[in-house]
Amino acid sequence: MQGQTAFWIVAMLVLLALAFDFMNGFHDAANSIATVVSTGVLKPGQAVVFAAFFNAIAIFVFGFAVAATMGKGLVNPAIVDIHVVFGALIGGITWNTITWYYGIPSSSSHALAGGIIGAAVTKAGASAVISSGIIKIVIFIFVSPILGFVLGSLLMVAVAWICRKTAPSKVDRIFRRLQLASAAAFSLGHGGNDAQKTIGIIWMLLIATGYSAAGDKSPPLWVAISAYCAIGAGTMFGGWRIVKTMGQKITKLKPVGGFCAEGAGAITLFLNTFMGVPVSTTHTITGSIVGVGSVQRASAVRWGVAGNIVWAWIFTIPASAFVAAVAYWVSLQLF
Repeated sequence: MQGQTAFWIVAMLVLLALAFDFMNGFHDAANSIATVVSTGVLKPGQAVVFAAFFNAIAIFVFGFAVAATMGKGLVNPAIVDIHVVFGALIGGITWNTITWYYGIPSSSSHALAGGIIGAAVTKAGASAVISSGIIKIVIFIFVSPILGFVLGSLLMVAVAWICRKTAPSKVDRIFRRLQLASAAAFSLGHGGNDAQKTIGIIWMLLIATGYSAAGDKSPPLWVAISAYCAIGAGTMFGGWRIVKTMGQKITKLKPVGGFCAEGAGAITLFLNTFMGVPVSTTHTITGSIVGVGSVQRASAVRWGVAGNIVWAWIFTIPASAFVAAVAYWVSLQLF
């Protein structure tokens, strides 16, 4: 791409990617703050500022392994152009908007991945897809909530055993303080994993249009700073519709349960981020909450609500891929 018109198209797509990142923070704010709000440890306004801060400072903790997976590991970089990036972003943004409106905690990560796949396949066919990258994401659709479930259950059992001789009022008081640490850790993991997905697609765009070299091991610094600030700003505005589902409808949580759910979710996110696996914070925290609730008793979990969430997970990639395919075709007519 050459010329001033090409520059402004690239700039527009970068802003669109940052808008997706903002929406990611807005949409997934519930993941970071639902448990700490539902247990009454923080008020909603306090919680969003708290979570946004830790979303943003994740830039100093994690590298760019997830960004590399999203930008170079899902589809053949050689077929990527402005139309593929436009289609991918519209697919992700559209699905996020629909699920936010209906209060469904779906995955922004998988919406973006589905958008990339849908636009790339529309342009170049199934051969454009890098199967190893897609398999990794699909496997962790199941692994991340299961790991969250197992860790949440184990943490809850361990805490129950350690505190078995402690008065319930004292346990509640202790874990009200500890839940601040677990919420901070989960918000840090959320920012670290999710902001990198936007970094990845902007990096993909810059390589495709010649503004960045394909051999670079990390994206431009301004891309990273912009993405982390955007997701932090999105979290500041919060997604209150989804907070209600995550914090109240799946299971009732006390501070000790909130600590275990957030702790399990944070461990899962940290592991996957360092491995370069783009996982869903929504899947992770949902699995952790269900694990904590199931330790109390199976009936403590509203399995119907959890089941509806799982259906949203299943439909996310194909639905966003379909929208991206349409958006790719529309972009060909526009520019």
